[in-house]
Amino acid sequence: MKLTTRGHYSVKALLDLSSQPGYGPASVKAIASRQELPAPYLEKLLIEMRRSGLVLSVRGTQGGYQLARRPASISLGQILEAVGETIEPLAGHSPDGTLAEDWVTFSLWNRLHKKITEALYSISLEDLYYDVRSWQAAQGEETSFII
Repeated sequence: MKLTTRGHYSVKALLDLSSQPGYGPASVKAIASRQELPAPYLEKLLIEMRRSGLVLSVRGTQGGYQLARRPASISLGQILEAVGETIEPLAGHSPDGTLAEDWVTFSLWNRLHKKITEALYSISLEDLYYDVRSWQAAQGEETSFII
């Protein structure tokens, strides 16, 4: 499975927000600059994530976006769902009623889809944060969260 641009940018933005002191707000411009993302597109994604309750928008000169909850309570599945990502393996497919092999394949893909979905909802933003920090430390890099 590969994340689309929407999913990848969304995860990068929330990882950036999870690195803010006290999970305080960060401007779209600052996030876009740090993560090398196009600001207008990032703004659209953050609006979608705000509507889903993952981030809050804060007005004012020190405003921007901040996490609505602790990183441990935001799952990768929730992030992807918020921006319209799906992982449907056989979207719109129905097996041929006469071929056993088609039913076996269909059943297998449905089981794999269920397991992948469970995994996506069990991986938290906090897990990803520590994975990135560990990888960057192993590489001898600063933890800038440019992923």
